[in-house]
Amino acid sequence: MTIRKPREPLAAVINRHNLAARHSLGQHFLLDPGITDRIVELSAPLAGRHVVEVGPGPGGLTRALLDSDVASVVAVEVDSRAITLIEELVSEDPARLSLVQADATSLDLTTLCPAPRRIVANLPYNVATPLLIGWLRQAAQWERLTLMFQLEVAERICAEPGSDHFGRLGVISQWCAMCSPIMRLPPGAFSPPPKVWSTVVEITPHANQPSPELFRAMETVTAAAFGQRRKMLRGSLKRIGGERLLAAAGIDGSRRAETLHIEEFSRLAHCVLENSPSTRA
Repeated sequence: MTIRKPREPLAAVINRHNLAARHSLGQHFLLDPGITDRIVELSAPLAGRHVVEVGPGPGGLTRALLDSDVASVVAVEVDSRAITLIEELVSEDPARLSLVQADATSLDLTTLCPAPRRIVANLPYNVATPLLIGWLRQAAQWERLTLMFQLEVAERICAEPGSDHFGRLGVISQWCAMCSPIMRLPPGAFSPPPKVWSTVVEITPHANQPSPELFRAMETVTAAAFGQRRKMLRGSLKRIGGERLLAAAGIDGSRRAETLHIEEFSRLAHCVLENSPSTRA
């Protein structure tokens, strides 16, 4: 059995490199190994899995992943100031850890590692939602995503129909995956502390995933339905077919978007796709 050399405390590494979190990058570092270890425990099982971590920063969560039985980790970091810190971890375990310096919003993460793939990340909060939507478009390629969001975003992802938080993000997320909050953290768990609580959400893609065309149809439907959520559906969906679309999907036009269930939105998306010019052609 290999005996790992004790690591320098993360706070000392950050001080040595003079790495301060940047608000412009949505950075809030997790330094407590008890918390990062718990996130990795909640991500189990990891044996044989290849994990992508987005926004590792100083590498607190990266350390915890490497201490697990994960097959490999690819760290994707855009902040050039953090690269040296992650490179130090790469030098400890080059067989399992690799580093990609890139903007994850413009990167196809599925090209970075073989299946079975997972994402485990404390996401930069300013790009968390577009990142998630992009990954849901490829949900069939991921076994599971374990992601940290600010509490409000996590509530929107997991919201029930009829609730105040239910909207586009919840519909698309739950249409593609089972979404469950699994850990809640106060602002003081981070450095610097954000102004809000944070939540880790477990996102497990469904076995059957929509085609790219159907996914775009769902984006069209939810944008129209929730763009004017105070309106009845016959009004909010008017520009994409309104009454005709609702009749085809068997949905009462006097209802409002937040009252529909995921399956009803799915019917609407199928009707939009079936009536698109390319489909009719």
